[in-house]
Amino acid sequence: MNYGARSQPASAFAAPWYARVGLMGNPSDGFNGKTLSVTIRNFWASVELWESQQLRLLPHPLFDPSTFSGLADLHFIGRREGYYGGSRLLMATCKRFQELCTSRGIALPSKNFTMRYDTNIPRQVGLAGSSAIVNSAFQALLSFFNLSSEHIPLELQPSFILSVESELGIQAGLQDRVVQVYQGLVFMDFDAKHMKEHGYGQYERLPRASFEWLASLPFFIAYEADPSDSGKIHSNIRARWDAGDEEVLTAMKNFGELTLKARTAIENRDHAALADLMDQNFNLRRTLYGDACLGWKNLQMVEICRRCNSAVKFPGSGGAVLGLCREEPRASVDAMDKVQEALEAENYVFCPLDLVMPEGL
Repeated sequence: MNYGARSQPASAFAAPWYARVGLMGNPSDGFNGKTLSVTIRNFWASVELWESQQLRLLPHPLFDPSTFSGLADLHFIGRREGYYGGSRLLMATCKRFQELCTSRGIALPSKNFTMRYDTNIPRQVGLAGSSAIVNSAFQALLSFFNLSSEHIPLELQPSFILSVESELGIQAGLQDRVVQVYQGLVFMDFDAKHMKEHGYGQYERLPRASFEWLASLPFFIAYEADPSDSGKIHSNIRARWDAGDEEVLTAMKNFGELTLKARTAIENRDHAALADLMDQNFNLRRTLYGDACLGWKNLQMVEICRRCNSAVKFPGSGGAVLGLCREEPRASVDAMDKVQEALEAENYVFCPLDLVMPEGL
C-alpha cells in the first residue's frame, strides 16, 4: 500500500493476491468445461485490514474519487476508470462473508476493522482484477478472524468469491477465482455431475516442476490502453448454451479437449505443441463468438502477434491477448523485441510475463 493518511498499523492483516492468465480452455469454465490457468507476478491486488472502533471501508483515491478539480477532470477520470471502483467490492465481500459465516455456524467475535485496497491490475482487459480484490479482501478477513481452510474449505472459496461478483452483476466463471485461491499453475475440471454433487469442480495445482518449465517460456501479454467493459464479450453464448445449442455444446467440449492436450504438452515440455494449442483455442473461440463480438482491436492484436511468429489467445474475456513466442527461450529475445515494437506501434501496452507460484505450495 502506498496511500492513506496513516501508516500501516503493526496489527494489520495484509493479503496481496496476483492476477492470472487463462492458459487454455477458457471460456469453457462457465460451461462445464476444463481450463488451465496460471498466476502472474506482474499484476496484483492487495487489501489491508486492521482493528478499529468502527467498521470503515476506505475509498481508493484513484479508483473511488469523490473530489475533482473540475468537470474536465471528472470527465477524464470517469472515461478512464469508469463509474465503479473497488469500494463496492469490499462492501459486497464483507456482506457475503457475514452471510457465509452464519450459514456455516461460525460465530464471529464482536470486533470492527478498517479495510483499504490497492491494485495495479489493468481495468476491463480480462485479467481478473475484480476477483483479485475480492479474494484479497476475503483472505484478509479470514486472517483477521483467525479462520482457515479448516473452517471454509479451499475448494469452496472460489464459489464464494464468484457469489460476491455475481451479486454485483459482474459476468464471470469460476476459473479466475480458483486459480487465485490455489495459485500457481492450476488445472480445473468443471464437470456438470461433479459440480452438482459437490458444489465445486475438480481443482489440481500442477507440480512445481511443470510450473517452472512453463515459467521459462517467452510469454507476454498485450492489452488496450483504453479498453471497454470486458464483461460484454460473452455475447449470447450463455443463452444458446441454456437452450442446448449443439454448436455451443460441441465447442465447449472441444475447449476441454484442448486443455487436456495442453496439460500433456506441459508435462512433456513440448513448447511447439503448447503454442499450436494456444492458436487452436483462439481459432475455436473466434468461430464460436464471431469477429463482431470479439472486437477489431482484439483481432488486430492477434494478427500482429501471429505476423511476428507468436502463438496467441485471449487470457480472459477480452481486451488483452496472451502471446507465446515460438522461438526457444534462448533465441526469443529478438522475437520478443519484434512483437513488442509491432504492438506498441499500434498503441497497445506490451508486457513480458513473470509467472508466479508462491513458495511453500
